[in-house]
Amino acid sequence: MPHVRDRRTGQPYAEPVLGGGWMGAVYGASWRRRLAAPLFRTSWATRFLGWLADRPASARRIPGVVDQLRIDVAECVTPSGGFGCFNDFFARRLKPGARPWDPAMGAIVSPSDCRMTVFPDGPVAAGLPVKGASFTPAELLGAAGSQWASRFAAGPAVVARLCPADYHRFHFPLAGRVLAAWTVPGIYDSVHPLALALGVPVFKDNVRQVTVLETTAGLVAFVEVGAFGVARIVQTHGGAEFNKMDEKGYFAFGGSTVVLLFESGRLELAADLLRNSTEGWETRVLAGETIAHVGLCPRPRSRNSVP
Repeated sequence: MPHVRDRRTGQPYAEPVLGGGWMGAVYGASWRRRLAAPLFRTSWATRFLGWLADRPASARRIPGVVDQLRIDVAECVTPSGGFGCFNDFFARRLKPGARPWDPAMGAIVSPSDCRMTVFPDGPVAAGLPVKGASFTPAELLGAAGSQWASRFAAGPAVVARLCPADYHRFHFPLAGRVLAAWTVPGIYDSVHPLALALGVPVFKDNVRQVTVLETTAGLVAFVEVGAFGVARIVQTHGGAEFNKMDEKGYFAFGGSTVVLLFESGRLELAADLLRNSTEGWETRVLAGETIAHVGLCPRPRSRNSVP
């Protein structure tokens, strides 16, 4: 069972896992991992799964997945005629107020529902050891990001791992404007905890979409990491300017990861997230929850909701 602690209760969180059995069969032994190459190092299997999830017949899977993953459908916006296919459900929207967030300028919020690991200034330059899958900012941003990588080499980082049970739209963690964006080509290895524990280099090798943001916390690199079964990473925000918690985009079918890189000395990470990460725990966090503050900003009192 993944090593996850629920932020609200402080207790271990029993993460519901979709496809854990066959994932264990593929990654569970070295000889089996050789079978993973045709699945993960090319896009055909992922695109085929995405095609299936777009078929109307795939909607029949929704009730079973809701039960298996214990998804709270009461917080979802359900179309009047029901979801047309599984991907419509997977990229579901939430009702207003489902993800409260702090509107104060100094509060930095989680971009997504996730299991979160945070890293303070320092470990980033040497490589982030995320459950065995280490990477540096330069490796994460790819060749197209070479001019930006040094800005994040000594700063903190946030790794937000999504699983299939999660709300799969992601949001801007604070207000600002887009400076640059590019895609890093790659493969489609799984971000399942078992794959990470085995040191599969998903953050170096998987396909990624990178956006550099100018914000009140300085420059921020917002990186969406593709994975097995993530047929599409869809960017829904238009224009350069954005507000905190504006929707940035969504992942189509599959679990994946968002990585945030910050400049050094710009923010203070939340103490509970730092403590859990230091002790080897991921923390179950919801989109909109405050994860850091710009500088030493006091914790503001008022709250808002996802529009």
